[in-house]
Amino acid sequence: MNSSNSNSNSNSPLPQETLVLPPYSGPSSSSQEPAPAPIPKGPQRYPGLPQLDYRLYSPPLFELSADATTIRSSAPYLSANASALVDLVRAQSTVPPKPQLHITGKRNSKVDFAIKLNLMSLLVPDDPRQRMDYIRCVGDGELAFRGGVKPSAEPTANSVEEWVRSYIEDQSAVKTFTLERVVANLDINWLEGQIRSMIASVGYKGAVSVSFPITHAKVVVQNPDKVNKFFTSVTTLFSGKRKYEVVKAVWPFATNKPGEAGRKCLIQSEETWWREWRDPIKYAIAQKRHGWVTNEDKLEAIMEGRGKELPVIDWGPEYQY
Repeated sequence: MNSSNSNSNSNSPLPQETLVLPPYSGPSSSSQEPAPAPIPKGPQRYPGLPQLDYRLYSPPLFELSADATTIRSSAPYLSANASALVDLVRAQSTVPPKPQLHITGKRNSKVDFAIKLNLMSLLVPDDPRQRMDYIRCVGDGELAFRGGVKPSAEPTANSVEEWVRSYIEDQSAVKTFTLERVVANLDINWLEGQIRSMIASVGYKGAVSVSFPITHAKVVVQNPDKVNKFFTSVTTLFSGKRKYEVVKAVWPFATNKPGEAGRKCLIQSEETWWREWRDPIKYAIAQKRHGWVTNEDKLEAIMEGRGKELPVIDWGPEYQY
């Protein structure tokens, strides 16, 4: 490089060959191999999201269903090795499902608004020691798929290990073992009532639907195809699929059902949640939102008052019946 050019007029552009690298940089060499990226030793943390090992939602050899409710695998070792399947069940039980709130308004077959909220953060406290999730096996006398093609109260087992062993030893041509993640003790009826009352208060006259779907709710293991998928389909058609749906990962919103004495909510009560999200939801509806209502909406409601004072909804005569 020509160092004399560094004293040139600062208003004129420097030729590219005179640029000086900052002191913390160094020239690359084609003879040098790039340093390998460090291998993460634990789950990555994402600020603002619950502290979970998100890798468990997409493990190797599993596929996510189109509706995002189920991951499924036909990996041979999972239907042949009891220890491997037990380890999978216990690991997958450490992450929750994704409960959601969907609110839709429709008039004359036209959707005016369709909003969604993610409720997963209500199940996972910041301190892992305060978590209330647990694994539950099907109880005695409870109807469930216990290795048959229909629900039954028999046979019984007392642990995940016993149920997994029954599945592994089952010689059926087509069989599945399912872990289901469920949400417990959330008062969805009360929340739905508050939502409908709020929507009525702003003068919306269309048909309103309120639902609480859950995604990432099932982990399904199926024994591999013995010949091909067509053979498996035919076998299933005539002999049925032997199902083991006997293990649930329970993620409580509260210690008890609504109305029961001593009930304590893990993160916050339904009333507190509604006070925080009522205005963002109201504002999204007034804006005819099609999509998610997020923390950004709540932040705008807190900082800017959006949604607190909204006029009665009047979207013109084209929306009248």
